[in-house]
Amino acid sequence: MAELNLGKGLTAGKVASNVQKKLTRAQEKVLQKLGKADETKDVAFEEGVINFNKQYTEGSKLQRDLRAYLEAVKAMHESSKNVQACLADMYEPEWHGKNEVDSIVEDCDVLWTDYHQKLVDHALISMDTYLGQFPDIKARIAKRDRKLVDYDSARHNYATTHKTKKKDGGIKITKPSSLLERATPGWAQGILSAHNVAQSSLSRSQAEEELERAQKVFEEINIDLQEELPSLWNSRVGFYVSTFQSLAGFEEKFHKEIGRLDQDLYDILEELERTDTHQASSSVGKEASNHTLRPGGPPPIPKSPSKLRPAVPPPPKVTPSKELKTENIVSLFDAAANPDISVTSPTEMENWDSWGESAAAAATAPEKEAPTEETPEVAAESTEVEAESEEMPSGFLYKLQVMHDYAANDTDELEMKTGDVVLVIPFDNPEEQDDGWLMGMKQDDWRENKGKALKGVFPENFTQRL
Repeated sequence: MAELNLGKGLTAGKVASNVQKKLTRAQEKVLQKLGKADETKDVAFEEGVINFNKQYTEGSKLQRDLRAYLEAVKAMHESSKNVQACLADMYEPEWHGKNEVDSIVEDCDVLWTDYHQKLVDHALISMDTYLGQFPDIKARIAKRDRKLVDYDSARHNYATTHKTKKKDGGIKITKPSSLLERATPGWAQGILSAHNVAQSSLSRSQAEEELERAQKVFEEINIDLQEELPSLWNSRVGFYVSTFQSLAGFEEKFHKEIGRLDQDLYDILEELERTDTHQASSSVGKEASNHTLRPGGPPPIPKSPSKLRPAVPPPPKVTPSKELKTENIVSLFDAAANPDISVTSPTEMENWDSWGESAAAAATAPEKEAPTEETPEVAAESTEVEAESEEMPSGFLYKLQVMHDYAANDTDELEMKTGDVVLVIPFDNPEEQDDGWLMGMKQDDWRENKGKALKGVFPENFTQRL
């Protein structure tokens, strides 16, 4: 009768044999734990298995982290590509370095792609190959453990058989050992006893053969693993060195190349900023000379860092009255009133000397004489200037009139309405001043609160100088 085929080379007989082996191994394990059977111990091999498991765990973790790193590189590549594409789309064709910017964007994409591919080829594939050998060795270690149990079971069975032989010392023919022997006629008792002796010899022979076979299978697997495990454990050093050297080398080269492209892009954008700032300065200069504001509402709020400082205006001049004497007029304008006369002849030189002496005498005359009385108009104007200078805040520079409403966007900014007069004062820290921004306070607030008046920054292009 043919055996039942269960597929994939399995038969009913083979399945029964495997089940019997599992039962025998389980029984042997129980006996070993109870101390009723000897268990073969190999300390060196067990240490090798511990190292193998540790190496496998570390390698698996490195593989997962390396895959995560590659995913991050891929995601960073996509993000960088999107940002660079956005820059290329926004960059106007007439701007400085348009072609160079497009070339840099393309080169960056190529660098990211090459970097990712090299990591895959020289790091990830090597890692996968390195870990590919562990499952097979792990399966052989498990098989070696099973064969060791079979070997111990065969030794135990062989020892039990020989122990029974020594204890009995032989088979007694005259003493039946079963109901069959008791029922056998006397003349057949010897034949049955001889059969039992043959069966006992056969069992001992089978036990010895089973022991030799189990020992051979176990030693074949054990010897191979004893050589492979230490070699595999030592190979981890060279593999880790090679993997991380490749990773570091590719990363260094990539960042060096991408850094060079970033520097080129930075230089192009810096040149674009200088060009744009120069054009904006020229435009602002024309507007300031014409004293006109841009049509269509308030101008944009400046944002660029400060490069210029507001000029301090000259002090107010006192206009002399017509009734002032010639000596007082000369005294007021001092050397600025002296005419520029070129010397062409001795006669003109003599006239120049006489004119210079009279001018010098006129200049020194007021110092010797009592001060002349000023006209009421000049006195009133001088008093008004002095009063105004006394009422100005410390460091006052000049006045501005607000041409557009400005709503403060921060606590340090000054709220302004159209028509307000603002007193400009210097910054406490000049380095904090931004281009197009001034520090000041409303004139009405200053007159009412003096030192408690609220001061803040405001955009210069919302105002017009008085």
